[in-house]
Amino acid sequence: MNKYKKIGIDVRISKKAEITRPEIVSLGNHISIDSWVYISTQIEAGDYIHIAPSVTILGGKDSLLKMGNFTNIGTGSRIVCATDDFKQGMISPVVPLKYRTIINESVIFEDYATLGVNCVVLPGVTLSEGTIVGANSLIIKSTKPWTIYAGSPAREIGPRDKTRAQNAAREMGY
Repeated sequence: MNKYKKIGIDVRISKKAEITRPEIVSLGNHISIDSWVYISTQIEAGDYIHIAPSVTILGGKDSLLKMGNFTNIGTGSRIVCATDDFKQGMISPVVPLKYRTIINESVIFEDYATLGVNCVVLPGVTLSEGTIVGANSLIIKSTKPWTIYAGSPAREIGPRDKTRAQNAAREMGY
């Protein structure tokens, strides 16, 4: 019996990956989740997605990461879909909820969005269509479509040409 909410074809999940709640994870087609990936959230994943080694996707059962088609998360990156509000209350997942204030906002990767190596994305961020984020960047706010970002916090570096990516996707039936 399948332990995932939904799983497509050509999905490869390393035996060294840990998905704590597979019953709330929906995976499309042509997906690779590499070794040492840790996922504790709901996921709604499209097609042609790569989650590289040592990625952490945090937030718990009530949080969500949504990944469109042709999206990627680089090695060592951290996606935080829910966290404690550091301005008020206690801070720790082992402290009862009534003493904490939680920020729980979905993280969304629109089609063709890619996160570089060792990046951090905070709750409520949308990586708009075609966004590329450079290595070691901190993403604290949503991005513009087909734009390259880098830095901590990330800032706009310049435009990205969408023609080749979109033409290739059309040839593949998307």
